[in-house]
Amino acid sequence: MHMADALVAPAVAGTMYVCSTAAAAYSIKKVRQEDDPKKIPVMGVMGAFVFAAQMINFTIPGTGSSGHLCGGMLLTAILGPFASFLTMIGVLLIQCLLFADGGLLALGCNVWNMAFYGCFLGAFLIWRPVMKKGMSRAKIILASIVGCVLTLQLGAFSVTLETLASGITELPFTAFAATMQPIHLAIGLVEGLITAAVLLFVYEARPELLEGSGSSGKNRMSLKGVIGALCVAAIVIGGGLSLFASSHPDGLEWSIEKITGETELEADSGIYDTAAEIQDKAALLPDYAFKDSDSAWGTTFSGVIGGGIVIVVCVGACYAFKFFRKKKVL
Repeated sequence: MHMADALVAPAVAGTMYVCSTAAAAYSIKKVRQEDDPKKIPVMGVMGAFVFAAQMINFTIPGTGSSGHLCGGMLLTAILGPFASFLTMIGVLLIQCLLFADGGLLALGCNVWNMAFYGCFLGAFLIWRPVMKKGMSRAKIILASIVGCVLTLQLGAFSVTLETLASGITELPFTAFAATMQPIHLAIGLVEGLITAAVLLFVYEARPELLEGSGSSGKNRMSLKGVIGALCVAAIVIGGGLSLFASSHPDGLEWSIEKITGETELEADSGIYDTAAEIQDKAALLPDYAFKDSDSAWGTTFSGVIGGGIVIVVCVGACYAFKFFRKKKVL
């Protein structure tokens, strides 16, 4: 659901940059107050895992569309709303700059649509209330599915509101919303099942990593073991399974195509051209491939290198912003 620049007017893009930046600034303040150094490696590895998982588009049967994990609900269940939001920003920033996935002008919108709802509403409206009186496998599955469906619906609806406010006449609000919401309902259900599977693994291996678990449950793996397992999974998913991603357009592209006949819209003006030029220069692996090459190795390389860069960015940000003052503990 990465929006391209052509879908947003500069004024809307600027407004969403301000909103997303304000949420990021507040998150930085809250993470500093939490001062939990054990989150440093978890933020890096979970960021890499979400990056890799987003490379796999799964087909939505009978639609000709596909979807991919957003990851906000998954991250917030492990890292909490504030650290997860900052981690998602790291993922989306790397995707935008190095892989030209999502527009640079639209980055503020993408952060809001894909991270804000999943990380904040997913935590405060779904995860924490459901886990308030104790955690169980059934509750994890319920919270994962309901959380992913709800937050993805909100994200999809925000896309339609942003295009409406931008005056994108090619996408009439009623028709666009009527197309976006059902397809993202299906995508949300699949994401919920994937999220539940990952969280159940963490619950079985090291339940203390989950938000709200308290001291309940027995840790069957060390923190290093869980981090290592998730890191290996990120490498396998990004470097291998990503080769089998669906070639169908994602939910947003599919919705645009249903209305306009094309999966993308064109925008011609100075600020759009400038943003595109910046992305062209920054994108070392556009569309997760080697430039001017159809080699599958480009996808594998992108998955592995991209995940590694996300780890460096997330962990580096923890130290650069002095999120944690205590000695790191593994």
